[in-house]
Amino acid sequence: MDGKSRVVTAPSQTDRARTIAARAVWGIFLVFGLVLAAAALLIALEANTKNSLVDFVLDFADAIDLGVFDLDNPIRKFSGENADTKEALLSYGLGAVTYLIVGRILERLIQPGGTTRP
Repeated sequence: MDGKSRVVTAPSQTDRARTIAARAVWGIFLVFGLVLAAAALLIALEANTKNSLVDFVLDFADAIDLGVFDLDNPIRKFSGENADTKEALLSYGLGAVTYLIVGRILERLIQPGGTTRP
């Protein structure tokens, strides 16, 4: 040891609440990103839309696309063969990445200073 003693204090209630809130925000944004990525994959694989799980994922993705990553008004309009698949992969793929980046940034902003994940 260097001769200096350190005082270790227990985290305050506020710090614990902020840590829980940060993890909750990250979890929500992670789920949203994964849903958009899954929807893009389902569209690329031409999954059966009569299946209730496929329909749920596609409806959920449509609800969380923020209008920016919407397939009715895609980021880039493709033409030709597989245009719908390309539009879904680009729009929902960018949406998924955006959710993950924003979620991580918000998690870091909410989390108390110096707190690291185990």
